[in-house]
Amino acid sequence: MWKDRMMKTLPPLAPERAEALAAEALAWLASDPARLQGFMAATGTSVADLRAHLSAPELLGAVMAHILTEDAMVIDCCAALGIAPEQAAMIRAALPGGGEVHWT
Repeated sequence: MWKDRMMKTLPPLAPERAEALAAEALAWLASDPARLQGFMAATGTSVADLRAHLSAPELLGAVMAHILTEDAMVIDCCAALGIAPEQAAMIRAALPGGGEVHWT
């Protein structure tokens, strides 16, 4: 419900802007080995996968989905990117699979 209200009040991000911000989020994630390892363990992504698909919208969507799993990560990442925490969900929504939220 909160996501619906937020999405109605803020304009959607263009896919190119979402990809650029998600790439910055990936760089933030990679700046901490423990955070990066957590992402790789949760998603089954290998170092080779990361290198091969750094700018793939699907990988960037997975990065944002992972960041959205913890409030602290959302707050810290968005602070590092200089954006409002609410924009994390907007970034995810603008990437492939972002419109398909599964809460189970």
